[in-house]
Amino acid sequence: MKKAGSGSSNANWRGLSRWAVLPAILLISACASQIPATVEQGADVPGFWWGMWHGFVFPFAFIGSLFDSGIAVYSVPNSGGWYDFGFFLGITVLGGGSHFRSKRRD
Repeated sequence: MKKAGSGSSNANWRGLSRWAVLPAILLISACASQIPATVEQGADVPGFWWGMWHGFVFPFAFIGSLFDSGIAVYSVPNSGGWYDFGFFLGITVLGGGSHFRSKRRD
């Protein structure tokens, strides 16, 4: 015979554990930092727009980097957070990362 409250307590525990994952991820990500030597400022240092371009060409650069050690998929040194944000947008928006999830499956 099944206990009356056993099903709901498992569902509550799963819901609680899902909410516990987010603070754990935030706590771990707070430890991340960039090496100061890799972040520079200046006119010749790649910033947001170069990051976006590098994110967009990432698939091609990755394939090229497998055959040629002179091809890099990520520019170092760069301007820091703005380059990273542009790189992220280049991969997800321009590179089709979000396009494949938006297709309807009928």
